[in-house]
Amino acid sequence: MPVETVVLLPGTASDAVFVRSVFADPLSQVGAVIHTPHVRTLSERLTALENAAGEHPIVVGGVSLGAHVAASWAVRNPDRCAGLVLALPAWNGTPDGAPAALAARASAGIVAAHGVDAALAGTSGWLRHELHRAWHGYGDQLVPHLTEAAGSAAPTLEELRSLDVPTGIVGCVDDPVHPVGVARAWAEALPRAVLVETTLDAYPHALGRAVQAWQEAKKEA
Repeated sequence: MPVETVVLLPGTASDAVFVRSVFADPLSQVGAVIHTPHVRTLSERLTALENAAGEHPIVVGGVSLGAHVAASWAVRNPDRCAGLVLALPAWNGTPDGAPAALAARASAGIVAAHGVDAALAGTSGWLRHELHRAWHGYGDQLVPHLTEAAGSAAPTLEELRSLDVPTGIVGCVDDPVHPVGVARAWAEALPRAVLVETTLDAYPHALGRAVQAWQEAKKEA
């Protein structure tokens, strides 16, 4: 049996460094190979999945926007997807005022008017460290990307029902930007999903528990 390749995409204005820091160890423990492409735009995220899909179906996923893009790709390529590893989906279908979309639009406005440091003024700890590195890494692509992400569609719940692959999902019970109700709705819609819930205090490495949830979903097949 070939080694499973897991391609994971970053969330809005995040990067491969963060994704790898969260998922590399859990995936190595189950013998999977992680691929975290360097991407900025939505089209680059989709292209990365297209380029990674080869002779064998692959497992795809990501954090927030990365989860949206991966699941959307899987809906369109069910024969090329072997599973899903998803953390913090932020909405389903169109954003329609979802907190994560509103936050991205607000951040884009502040960055455009006052710069990255002003937009990060209210953050601290690991989150500030991660965003400071990643946002500066986007350069002049940051504002267009934040705006693009805020208006992008995630899979509908009906589309998710068509994905009959083992799926691990992590939701957070006290994250106002990524409501746990969205993760619960995704888990209910996906035919073979296992949901793990965590808290902000356990961030960021608890997101890697999506790997264990995916493994549990495989056993239930």
